[in-house]
Amino acid sequence: MKKHNFSAGPCILPEEVLQRASEAVINFNDDNLSLIEISHRSKPFVDVIEKARALALELLGLENKGYEALFLHGGASTQFLMTAYNLLNKKAAYLNTGTWSSKAIKEASLFGELIEVASSKDKNFNYIPKNFDIPNDVDYFHCTSNNTIYGTQMKSFPETSAPLICDMSSDIFSRQLDFSKFDLIYAGAQKNMGPAGATLVVVKKDILGKVERSIPSMLNYQIHIEKDSMFNTPSVFAVYVSMLTLQWLKDLGGISFIEKVNEKKSTLLYSEIDRNPLFKGVVSKEDRSHMNATFTLENDSLAKKFDTLWQEANINGLHGHRSVGGYRASMYNALPLYSVQALVDVMQELERQA
Repeated sequence: MKKHNFSAGPCILPEEVLQRASEAVINFNDDNLSLIEISHRSKPFVDVIEKARALALELLGLENKGYEALFLHGGASTQFLMTAYNLLNKKAAYLNTGTWSSKAIKEASLFGELIEVASSKDKNFNYIPKNFDIPNDVDYFHCTSNNTIYGTQMKSFPETSAPLICDMSSDIFSRQLDFSKFDLIYAGAQKNMGPAGATLVVVKKDILGKVERSIPSMLNYQIHIEKDSMFNTPSVFAVYVSMLTLQWLKDLGGISFIEKVNEKKSTLLYSEIDRNPLFKGVVSKEDRSHMNATFTLENDSLAKKFDTLWQEANINGLHGHRSVGGYRASMYNALPLYSVQALVDVMQELERQA
């Protein structure tokens, strides 16, 4: 029996996606060749990446609205650099809500003046700042929608005249938003979409080509668009699995369907965290992430017993990030509701034994 996988990333993927991907590694399209040994410029793979790009736009509701979807290398961490390289002329505004936004700020500071409009660092990033002002004269505003380490999630996004840039690595395709409000979205595939090795970038074309600097080809969004996301050899396997996962999501009913499932999962777990006297949540209730629930034990002396119980229950990936400790249950799209129930059962069993 497969384990209940709460890993924060690389994350759980749908069983049928894993099955099809494993078959494709041996024999892709019944052509007696492996997916990972065919030319990336052969028609079979070109069809894959084109379908993946089209599905991304379709699921986000951005078809025929001036956006391009790209699958690039380097993870979201390279996008910290690329967004600034392509968009920052003089000054940009950033919201600092955790480790990843802090790293994005560090990279962008190489290219111009940065304004940190608000930060939750004062309380170890356990909330999302509200009611901050974004200057009118910035080249763009950047935020991180969901914070995997601390377990916070933006429930709304500010109105601004500046281009809106968002790192959605850990909650993309998990909830319905007006994605047309965003001018550029990026997300590492391994958090909610596929295996490590590919990064999705969805960019509105008319925000590009406005910086004064020369941009290296590999870091230039316009070149990747011109080359149909095939400027260099893409991560063939990661793109293929991402395509399968996006098709799986579409077949289920899309983002509006999976959002309801994700709300059921998070409500089930957070209700137990709040009810059970042995546990406590870490972040502000209004900012709790539907993707990554962080919590701790009220009494650390129970840690060994709790760890034994959840491991015996076939649960994987529950320890918190090494920088904060505690526990973190990542409930990405492919995690079934019964896995969350298995964790809740363990929490209740600890209460009975305590």
